[in-house]
Amino acid sequence: MFERALTQVKYNKDGDLLFSVSKDHVICVWFSQNGERLGTYHGHQGAVWTIDSNPTSSILASGAADNTVRLWDIKTGKLIKTWDLPTAVKRVEFSEDGLFLVATTEQRMGHLGSILVYSINPDIEGEQDDEPSLKITCEQSKATVVAWSYLNKYIIAAHENGTISQYDSKTGEQLLNVQVHEKGPLVMDMQMSPDRTYFITASKDKTSKILDVNTLQVLKKFETDTPLNSAAITTKKEFVILGGGQEARDVTTTAARQGKFEARFYHKIFEDEVGRVRGHFGPLNTIAVHPAGVSYASGGEDGYVRLHHFDKSYFDFMYEVERTRAQH
Repeated sequence: MFERALTQVKYNKDGDLLFSVSKDHVICVWFSQNGERLGTYHGHQGAVWTIDSNPTSSILASGAADNTVRLWDIKTGKLIKTWDLPTAVKRVEFSEDGLFLVATTEQRMGHLGSILVYSINPDIEGEQDDEPSLKITCEQSKATVVAWSYLNKYIIAAHENGTISQYDSKTGEQLLNVQVHEKGPLVMDMQMSPDRTYFITASKDKTSKILDVNTLQVLKKFETDTPLNSAAITTKKEFVILGGGQEARDVTTTAARQGKFEARFYHKIFEDEVGRVRGHFGPLNTIAVHPAGVSYASGGEDGYVRLHHFDKSYFDFMYEVERTRAQH
């Protein structure tokens, strides 16, 4: 358990490690098989909002409220590089090949929110560039989350005003901008499918949507009765997992009883809710699925990381509608 609310959990590419960050200053790494803590990374001076590991699990990137992006040696915990920025960093993500890192910064104190791309030297002992190789200024609405498409072709960003943008990752040119969620409620999370050809969003407007990377067309929509903070796509099975809940100040004891703090499973194709998993005592802030689809992790406002291993019944589960439709 953590003293402060969890902000992101993330598996490494192999799935043997699980990283977690919270509103305290410490980054933790756990063995995903048994939940044992392997180590911590110390250095940030504010709430840590985001983490990601590169494909070879040698470098960890983090972004925090202390206005820095940091790179760490995963094995030793040593700090490799610090980039100082004007405002807080809300999301970092490595490209598929690990050669680039994208980060998004807050709009504060006269500074517009921006999307930054850094070239990454995979050699831990090597020098890292001091300046970003690309900077995109979000003049209309700040980006809350960003992600890479397949082959580093696009940078996809979700904005505060509910729009999703597609940028050329080499030039920074905005190619598409689509109103996907309601204006006002934040898009809190965005996660790519394993092949990065489509992605899922989670919004405070109580919906989650799957979009095509190339066209930004909405392919699927999942409706809930609670503001959403996170959404993840399962591998192996056709499900998505959604999590959220009312803000802490709006939480009542009835909310917990009504199941507002459960991880919700929806069928990815048919958009129906198929099950819920209880456990957290407050809103779910972050969800991540193991790359091999054998488990998932969730982090809550309650300060707990919960690790769930899927059992045989999960893999045997054949959705009723799937069966019926397959027969016709």
